[in-house]
Amino acid sequence: MDFGICVASKIDEVGLIAHMENLGYSHAWVADTQMMWSDCYAVLALAAQQTRTIRIGTGVAVAGTRIAPVTANSIATINRLAPGRTFLGLGTGNTAMRVMGHRPFKIREYEDYIRDVRDLLSGGEAQFTWRDRTRPIRFVMQEHGFLGLEPPIPIHVSGFGPRSQALAGKYGDGLVISIPRGGTVTRAIANAQAGAEAAGRTLDGFYTTALTNVLLLEPGESLDAERVVRTIGPAVMASVHYLYDKIAEDGGGDPPPFVRSIWKEFCDLMAEVPEERRHLRVHDSHYVFLHPEEARMVNPELIQGCTVAGQPEEIVERIRKLEREGLSQIMFLPRLDLQYRQLEDFTRRVMERY
Repeated sequence: MDFGICVASKIDEVGLIAHMENLGYSHAWVADTQMMWSDCYAVLALAAQQTRTIRIGTGVAVAGTRIAPVTANSIATINRLAPGRTFLGLGTGNTAMRVMGHRPFKIREYEDYIRDVRDLLSGGEAQFTWRDRTRPIRFVMQEHGFLGLEPPIPIHVSGFGPRSQALAGKYGDGLVISIPRGGTVTRAIANAQAGAEAAGRTLDGFYTTALTNVLLLEPGESLDAERVVRTIGPAVMASVHYLYDKIAEDGGGDPPPFVRSIWKEFCDLMAEVPEERRHLRVHDSHYVFLHPEEARMVNPELIQGCTVAGQPEEIVERIRKLEREGLSQIMFLPRLDLQYRQLEDFTRRVMERY
């Protein structure tokens, strides 16, 4: 099992990635969310200069905020700086799009985007459509070394449902899911396999990564302890924000059991904000801090539903189970003001034990 970190893109905290490398983490997934954090490619360029072995890439690049040729160019530029350890994570852009009041890409748009990026990064031509006009495009002057297309840049496709997971098998080198939100690992890999078979591909060397919230408990500590709520609260509520977008805003059915105890209270809280500004309030604390009025909602049931939580030996056993199911890497996004401590604790108490 590899261990990675989803990095909150703060340009003057780029030294965190070098620290991760020293601690033994395999991947740094730099988040792309333009209305909140620093530009992910600027962070990656600095990280490329400060590191030597850790793999660096987007976690994940948002389809919809940059056209496909720009995304392909950006990651190929990073590959010029860190050849052989650059990767591209791609996603539909739930938070990055919704914080602007817009919805993520639909599956058909997502597929076209992934295909265009893949074709360009392979050094070939893409049939690129822009403003209802389709033309062949390719990177010109490749021999002059402006971009790094070699070694090839792995593409990891983010998918929480069967159709997007199938796209990973059809076009990608890997799949990014979310636990527990993304379902079981075996089911997700089966969906990717179906996509690969439909495209006449095999999944040899296919790589599956899970983004999850990780909570290491102290001996005898309960899930309702003040430290627990303070530490994991922002990440737990980020999951609630995601569910609110999918269910309350999009009409996506009933909330899962673990969130029902606080669902009405949270929806009533959001209803206090004018609709035309609600998208700003929903995501304005994303993984960074916990609103006081939301802190009281973070209960043990919610933590258990959104988090891999427990004593170190319990976390290790959960990771071993995920590995047996076919998972290649587990990554998590630490709280910004606690990130150094959380990374060091996880290294010492889980990775070394594992």
